[in-house]
Amino acid sequence: MIALLVGAGVALLVSLIGTPLFIRFLVAKSYGQFIRDDGPTSHHTKRGTPTMGGAVVVLAVLISYGLTHLIMWMMNPRSPGPSASGLLLLFLMVGMGFVGFLDDFIKISNKRSLGLNAKWKLILQAAVGIVFAVLVLQFPDADDVTPASTQISLVRDIQWLDLAFGGTVLGAILFVVWSNLIITAATNGVNLTDGLDGLAAGASIMVFGAYTLIGIWQNNQACGSPREAGSGCYTVRDPLDLALLAAILSAALVGFLWWNTSPAKIFMGDTGSLAIGGAVAAFAILSRTELLLGIIGGLFVLITLSVIIQVGYFKMTGGKRFFKMAPLQHHFELKGWAEITVVVRFWILCGLFVAAGLGIFYAEWVVLL
Repeated sequence: MIALLVGAGVALLVSLIGTPLFIRFLVAKSYGQFIRDDGPTSHHTKRGTPTMGGAVVVLAVLISYGLTHLIMWMMNPRSPGPSASGLLLLFLMVGMGFVGFLDDFIKISNKRSLGLNAKWKLILQAAVGIVFAVLVLQFPDADDVTPASTQISLVRDIQWLDLAFGGTVLGAILFVVWSNLIITAATNGVNLTDGLDGLAAGASIMVFGAYTLIGIWQNNQACGSPREAGSGCYTVRDPLDLALLAAILSAALVGFLWWNTSPAKIFMGDTGSLAIGGAVAAFAILSRTELLLGIIGGLFVLITLSVIIQVGYFKMTGGKRFFKMAPLQHHFELKGWAEITVVVRFWILCGLFVAAGLGIFYAEWVVLL
């Protein structure tokens, strides 16, 4: 628990202090956001606002994670260092963040609202996702538990939903496909949510807060632990290190939100939204809560569905729109809601989804107990 407090504290300070310094750098370089012409007219005043702020969040997470483990080692040389699960999560987060950085950099360099070519964006995201999916099936610990498994999970692995039913190789291939579906859904969900000041950052704080609690609970009720109660124990490789990273991410985003809240002094850009989405997907896969992510990240799902419905309805009706504009948050803006009203109400929705997800997680344990 000391590690979680240290990590969160360092992340908060690095993000809170580092973000305004990064803003000054971006302003000096004239690296500002370009706004879609077909979006709400109220957004045109945001043109030129510094973007790529997600780079500060990623840097804060890396510094905090490394420094926390160093401090804990100095306090106790026997303390475990960075775990396989933690490093793999950072790999996916940084990898997706790098793809987002390329997208943001092309936008600001070419002074346009369109960045990386869609084809290359998908290829780079798939490459990072495939490498991650292959690696998480490696690195077994002393109990032969790997960071992830080929079994699809809800709040733990579901024994009868094993993707390796047809053999090890087929199982690995199906797991790579399944993992990349989760990664694509999470990164796109966060990316689509990042349309209003503070919306994605605030929602992500709650989601990572949920994974902090899940990691702590899984560590306390780990199979073989003295605190294990009944048959509801958890087989997760590094739950406490995952809880540390979730706490660090929440704190880093709190520091960033100080500057990102309306009126935003900086946007996270694709650098931040793709990195955060990658981290969200990694938590679901590594904590064995893949299907539960659909509840905990319900706001991201809702916003993604609004885009799918809009596009599908547009094609089926020959040009008619189901919503005034998609993603969903812009629909309510065009209905006359103030931006801050949309953000706060969507935060409330996110909180309800997170509470429901945690409720399902705990209820399952109680039933097994």
